[in-house]
Amino acid sequence: MTSSAKRRLDALSQQLVEGVPSTGQFENISRIRAVAGDSAGPRVPGKVAIVTGANSEIGIGRATVHQLARNGARAIYICDWATEHLETHKRELKELYPDVEIHCVKLDVGDEESVKGVCADAIEKYGRLDIMFANAGVSGARSTFVGIDSKQYMETMRVNSLGVFLCAKYGAIAMQQTGSEKKYPGGSVIGTASVAGLRSNAGATDYSASKASVVSLAQTMAYQLTGTGVRVNAICPGVIETGMTKVMYDMARERGTTGKIGQLNPLRRGAVADEVARVALFLASDEASYVNGQAWAVCGGLSAGHPFVPGKLG
Repeated sequence: MTSSAKRRLDALSQQLVEGVPSTGQFENISRIRAVAGDSAGPRVPGKVAIVTGANSEIGIGRATVHQLARNGARAIYICDWATEHLETHKRELKELYPDVEIHCVKLDVGDEESVKGVCADAIEKYGRLDIMFANAGVSGARSTFVGIDSKQYMETMRVNSLGVFLCAKYGAIAMQQTGSEKKYPGGSVIGTASVAGLRSNAGATDYSASKASVVSLAQTMAYQLTGTGVRVNAICPGVIETGMTKVMYDMARERGTTGKIGQLNPLRRGAVADEVARVALFLASDEASYVNGQAWAVCGGLSAGHPFVPGKLG
């Protein structure tokens, strides 16, 4: 075999090289074939993950880190530009999951060398990267397009769009590194988009445009990574109680109107971060081995149709 042919073979995912194995027969029918392991056990055993936007006390990033740690991750990089809570998160995680190695990183996701550096550190320390959750984001301008200047618009795009692009780019490159513990390339890149990236009126112009770009990145990069086993998906939260929405929730509590939050979705409520983290965990795991290039809405049904007044439609 020539060296170039061997390189092409080495770059292919395990399923393309080995196929999905047979599990024998029961009586005269084949047993169910599977790619993932038993979902009753840890769902990301031995995997190395990077999670951005992990500083917030009530954020999706922190909740996802806990799910990854609880489900057997070997090491997790918890990253954010704001760092006041990262060390506290690390102490809590070490108390709950002492076998998981936690690394706190001050990270500007819009800075290429910084993103490249954290991915390189994972390869240097562990010889692998398996999960990149590009979750960091900003809320953008609190105005219609008329009140948004070019500087505001581009800063939102820098964090929400460029940041996901850089994390996906260098994360995917690192996920194709193989070694003694990771025989085949592969991994999961997840970018946090929003229902605002799927439908109008869920966010400001700059925010909505930046989140729509995350969906497009997932779709485009999934095809550009054909055959590598690296999957790229976007997750699209709806009304979630996080640091970004805290002001709205606090105001509703003061007014006694928390029951109105999420009233336009069929579940008629908002969500907590762990409800999104559970979906991120699934997308990160081998259980989502055939989920690729998709935008997963976690919105209580908000993006499924047009808003309606309960009782007015059949």
